[in-house]
Amino acid sequence: MARLFQPHIFAGNHIDRGDVLRRSEAELLRLTRSDNCRVLLFMNFQPLIRIKNSETASLVWLPLRQASRVAGNAKRIETFLGIDPHDDAPLVAWNLTDAQHQNDSEISGVELSQIGDAALSFTEAREAATIVSGSESGIIAQAKSNLEWHHRHGYCSRCGNPTLMRRGGLMRECNRCNSQHFPRTDPVVITVVAHGDSCLLGQSAGRLRSMNMYSALAGFMDQGEAMEEAVRREVKEESGIEVGEVQYHSTQPWPFPSSLMIGSHAQALSSEIDKDDFEMTDVRWFSRDEVLLALERKHPSLNVPGDIAIAHHLIKAWANGEAGDFQR
Repeated sequence: MARLFQPHIFAGNHIDRGDVLRRSEAELLRLTRSDNCRVLLFMNFQPLIRIKNSETASLVWLPLRQASRVAGNAKRIETFLGIDPHDDAPLVAWNLTDAQHQNDSEISGVELSQIGDAALSFTEAREAATIVSGSESGIIAQAKSNLEWHHRHGYCSRCGNPTLMRRGGLMRECNRCNSQHFPRTDPVVITVVAHGDSCLLGQSAGRLRSMNMYSALAGFMDQGEAMEEAVRREVKEESGIEVGEVQYHSTQPWPFPSSLMIGSHAQALSSEIDKDDFEMTDVRWFSRDEVLLALERKHPSLNVPGDIAIAHHLIKAWANGEAGDFQR
């Protein structure tokens, strides 16, 4: 059954990523040093946003010259995001890494104060993504993932030589052995398993346990593995439940640091749980009524993820009867 789905937080990026433009290093240099280029600043991979109120904010785009004055001599990683389709302006992101710029107060000086009266803040990406527009949350995902990859991959994995950024950030190249290295996106399957009028949710150690939160089962895909195969393997490994049919739901970029969550609903072929104690603190079946109460934050003991996470939408779609109905 075809469904129209509103993009998740961290999806919906409207920028034209400019693949053709990236083929010319000279053209990229011209664009990213032009007067109409705009810069999205990050501090320690936290984006600069303008906070309007507790629930609304927007990304702050600085003219190139102003961004340069704000950054000063700070070390920075730069990446080309693409072209704004509304006015054809080149868009770039910089992450400032110099020790002298470790907090807002040291960088939010005269230059930033001139932007306006609204509060400006370098804000943790999860928090920022929940109060900017959907499209801007997608820009955060693109920029943060790419900047962090370049921060971690400055050397050739083949010969150890320092590498240079190419194609505006879509790859790095080694001048010694000519190896090319490309930013990776790690696919993660995440699924709500249904059995009649109950669904299977799990709790891992750490934060989820301390919050008494249960979520959809998830795990990284292996090489040479289809999405459906990964779902069946992960569910079996974590819970002991056998899975049959798998229904695709939606995907969500997750820039922590660079995953793609592939959401689905799955049909349980068995019901007896045999959880993996190494990975899971608890796995259990919950009734539809329990899950509906949890979504409304009215259940006395069950919590589920908030709507920043694809898990929330997978659970909600099943609870509302919009997906995951395997009864014949």
